[in-house]
Amino acid sequence: MLNGWNFSIKYLKIKALLLLLFVSLLVLSCAPRAVQPPPVLLPKKPVKVALVLGAGAARGFAHVGVIKVLEANHIPISMIVGTSVGSFVGSLYAYGYSAYDLQKIANSITKDDIADITLPDNGFLKGERLESFVDRMVHNTPIEKLKIPFYAVATDIQSGKEVVFGKGDTGMAVRASCSIPGVFRPAVINGRMYVDGGVVSPVAVQEARRYGADIVIAVDISADMDDARPTGTLDTMLKSVDIMYSKISYAQLAKADVVIRPRVGYIGSSDFSRKYDAMLEGERAAQAALPAIRQKLEQFRKEGRI
Repeated sequence: MLNGWNFSIKYLKIKALLLLLFVSLLVLSCAPRAVQPPPVLLPKKPVKVALVLGAGAARGFAHVGVIKVLEANHIPISMIVGTSVGSFVGSLYAYGYSAYDLQKIANSITKDDIADITLPDNGFLKGERLESFVDRMVHNTPIEKLKIPFYAVATDIQSGKEVVFGKGDTGMAVRASCSIPGVFRPAVINGRMYVDGGVVSPVAVQEARRYGADIVIAVDISADMDDARPTGTLDTMLKSVDIMYSKISYAQLAKADVVIRPRVGYIGSSDFSRKYDAMLEGERAAQAALPAIRQKLEQFRKEGRI
């Protein structure tokens, strides 16, 4: 009889444990579960395309032709980095002038608009007229308020270092960037003397990368050299500078995604009479580079960044 009671008690205990387990599972299944938040998907940054316009004096009219082709083919430009004449053309485009506007400006501009000859004193040209012309064309808009982010490259002649102007007076920055040694007097800004950015960086690809460019389109107008004999002191100086530009630019150009090289070697650095030829050469070179530019853009389009 006692054994029967023991069996019954054990059976009841087991049954009670099973019931407790069932109830516990039922309660757990009915309890509200913590909702896991969906993963945060950060928006992809739009691709940044930099247009780097190189140094080259009057040959810089080729930059206008390049811009015409890029604009006509809807190539997005996120920033402009300009050296010497590249800063001159680049500042106007960054302000908001269309390629057609730039062509009209180029056709109407004369040496007298930007050249103020003076007695040789650390340069034949003062540079004040160039500064005033740019400020007038951009309606005194400072660099940081231009429609397209713009950077002008100059050289601190006292330290020998490259300096990039990304804010401040646009005309003064362009003047500093364009102050070819021996031709222009050095520009003085906050007590420092600046000369042509081409002395250290004729085509400033590295600066474009530093400011976040994903694609760099560089325009080199210094590589195509002819063997024409200089006709005077100014031509000799400018040709010497062109040779320097050409030699220095190789290292930077290797870091560009696309290099556009207008064939402007037959145009003298001080020859304003062949503006149309320079612009036409820029158009031809840019047209030839379009497939490479589109290929680079397609890579980022596949990533959803265009």
